Amino acid sequence: MTTEVALRQRIRVRHVQGDEYAVQVRAHEVHTDQPGSDRGMSPVELFATSLATCIAHYAGSYLHRHSLPRDGLAVVAEYGMAEDRPPRIGRVRISVDPGQELEPRRLQALQAVVEHCTVHNTLRQPPEIEILVRDGLP
Repeated sequence: MTTEVALRQRIRVRHVQGDEYAVQVRAHEVHTDQPGSDRGMSPVELFATSLATCIAHYAGSYLHRHSLPRDGLAVVAEYGMAEDRPPRIGRVRISVDPGQELEPRRLQALQAVVEHCTVHNTLRQPPEIEILVRDGLP
């Protein structure tokens, strides 16, 4: 049984030039491009960035909630492309450095928190994706 999910968020993408696209979300704009002309992150880099920044947010929230500084918090994402088809990311490694020494129980708790960020949860339980090709988007 599938539950209907309301579509409440909107992202608009428009062509700029070559392989460059402008992405508009609320009052924000970011550009994507492909390596070569390199006027922005590639869509694949942006995807990995979404996971890394979501994890960083959850880690930062955990530190803040426990009155620990976030100043040295750093997250590094590394990824590699799958060698078979279809083209896709085949592996991602995320390293979280809280920027301070934490006792083992705090490290375990931080690990549990970051493993449940919204983007990671979405990858674990992929959303229904519907792609419509039509004339004149509103």
